[in-house]
Formats: sequence, structure tokens, C-alpha cells
Amino acid sequence: MGRDTGPVCRQCRREGAKLFLKGARCYTKKCSFERRPTPPGMHAVRRRKVGDYGLQLREKQKMRRVYRLGETQFRRLFEEAERGTDVTGEHLLRLLELRFDNVVFRLGFATSRDQARQFITHGHFAVNGGAVDIPSYALKPGDQVSLRAGRAELTPFKEAAETLKSAATQEWLRIDAPKLTGHVVAVPRRDQMPGDFNEQLVVEFYSR
Repeated sequence: MGRDTGPVCRQCRREGAKLFLKGARCYTKKCSFERRPTPPGMHAVRRRKVGDYGLQLREKQKMRRVYRLGETQFRRLFEEAERGTDVTGEHLLRLLELRFDNVVFRLGFATSRDQARQFITHGHFAVNGGAVDIPSYALKPGDQVSLRAGRAELTPFKEAAETLKSAATQEWLRIDAPKLTGHVVAVPRRDQMPGDFNEQLVVEFYSR
């Protein structure tokens, strides 16, 4: 099954939380979730109490939607995390954070992960000097992310250069705003990754 290409604001309403899928718009009064936080559908029904399975499913769906992955791709990443020696849930989050599209977003080169994915597939970025157009490419400490020659003059990156001057990036990333380059300086620790996920629920969902 392909990625969900429907209105992303419906996904926030379905999960009952702001997933910040539309970049800057999510921080304004135009945010659909702020104006209508009820679940999508014909009737604005009140949320009912859910059981353990429902909680696990919703947490898995929330994480998958935030990182913009399809079910098959997300399940494959979970299986990779499960084979590792680290705590499975934490390892899963770390794999998600080290994806190329997520790092481009975290560095501030894109306003959303969808935009980061588009920039990467259009060939705007390089890793360690070599062109990489695969959003799922796994980065590692020591890798450098940079714009390819001639891209810095494009409007989205001119705007990014201005915002990066005052932007605060993740502790495990370092950015050189004037040169529009970023470095992965370390593997993110759990306290450096999003705290609004309960990754243990995701592990329980796939371990049923």
C-alpha cells in the first residue's frame, strides 16, 4: 500500500493530537486541528474510551504518520530495530531520527518532512559530497549533509538560510548556516529524541 496522500490535517484529528505535518501553518490560527479537534467523519462524535489494543494501534499510527512512512516500510524498520542489541523502542526511534529526510527537516532545510522528502528526491542534497536522492537513506555520526552546487540560489533555500541564523537544532546535529551544511555529530540519545511518543506501546503492538 502506498503512502496516504489525503489531507494531512485529518490525520491529526484522527490521532487527537497535533502532528505538525504542515510546517509553519501548524503554529498559526489556520491550523485545522485548532479549529476542529473532533475526529474526521460526517458526525463529530465524542472520543470513546479505548482498550489496550486501541492505545497501541493509535500510538503506532501516530509515530508512522509523524515520520511519513507507509505501513510496510514502518514494519520493516521495526523489525530492523528488533534485531539490534539496544532497547527495541528506543532503537526504532533512533532509526527514524537518522533517516535522511528527517535530518534535512531537523536541520531546518525544509519546513516539513514531506518537503524534505521532495527536496531529496529532486536531487537537491548531497551526503559527504555525493548526491543522494533516497529519503530513507540512513545517516550516521560523521556524515555531512549539504546542498548541491547551484541550489543555494533557489528561493526555498534562500529563505531557509535566513531562518537558520536564529534556529536551534538538535544537540546531536551541528549546522553551518552560512554554508547551508549540517553534520551528524552523534547518535541521538533518548532524551534528545521526541518525548511525546510512547514507543513501548508500538513494541507491544507488533509483539502481540
